[in-house]
Amino acid sequence: MMTFIRTRIPRVVATGLLLAVLFALFISIHPRGLSVYVMTIWANQGMLLALAAIAQFFVILVRGIDLSVGSIVALSNVLASYFVSGSPGMVVVGVVVVMAAGIVCGLINGTAVVAGRVPPIVATLALGSMYSGLALFLRPTPGGEISDTLSDSLTYDVYGIPTSLILVVVMLVIVMVPLRGTRFGLSLYAIGSSRDASVMTGIRTPAVTMAAYGLSGLFSALAGLYVSMVTLTGDPNIGPSYTLNSIAAAVVGGVALSGGVGSPLGAVLGAFILKTISSLMFFSGLPPLAQPFFEGAILAIAIIIGAFGMLRVRSRLERYS
Repeated sequence: MMTFIRTRIPRVVATGLLLAVLFALFISIHPRGLSVYVMTIWANQGMLLALAAIAQFFVILVRGIDLSVGSIVALSNVLASYFVSGSPGMVVVGVVVVMAAGIVCGLINGTAVVAGRVPPIVATLALGSMYSGLALFLRPTPGGEISDTLSDSLTYDVYGIPTSLILVVVMLVIVMVPLRGTRFGLSLYAIGSSRDASVMTGIRTPAVTMAAYGLSGLFSALAGLYVSMVTLTGDPNIGPSYTLNSIAAAVVGGVALSGGVGSPLGAVLGAFILKTISSLMFFSGLPPLAQPFFEGAILAIAIIIGAFGMLRVRSRLERYS
């Protein structure tokens, strides 16, 4: 039966169906039921992790891993608390500054991996600690100010539809069309599938890999910026959960840790699944002290499944080599 599901139903469709079932359960136990308020809160929380999951997706796609995602989220959140306020012109400049900072952090990661030939897990872990330290230096305690106008426009609803869901759809269209329809997007998948083969076909693997890390930094910064919109403050301590959760969300959404397989849509669905599970545990009456254990177990299972998938792919390659 499971073989039939894997072969006949696309992974992203199965993930979407799972999300629909979990969301239905969540609504059924929520005290307020299905309402614009509940939908908006749920969508905002999912959006936070969805952006971080897309950031992780780009690096995993080229056979990497980014353990600095959470650190860049925290640093971007802190920077937003300094720059994203004041007049409309100042807010626009502040948003650009935050996004640019994320791209720079991502490119630094890429430089360490591509030019320095440092393993991704080591490079991003070390650099991530530097980004976290910088965030703590800039704002030792939570605080700062965020534009209320921008926050309201991005975290409420439009005619009953949560703004965050609209943003997710727009963002997926912007990201997925180039991935499947441009040389750059196809190069990302080619590098993840076989780096040696991509080099032989003329793909500039160093430049494309650098771009993947740059995009990871950009979406990590967008996640940090959206955290600012939801919380209206800067907090240097928010990062750690986003790193592990972004990896788990990508794996749950069908992104293979071995590289070359997956889509941003899958990563986003995986993020919303994890957030829905967290909400289910909260409203199910599970003791608060037990919730972190079950959340950690779910994340660990997701990552272990992804790791087994990667080992299975490697074994298959060794068998035919």
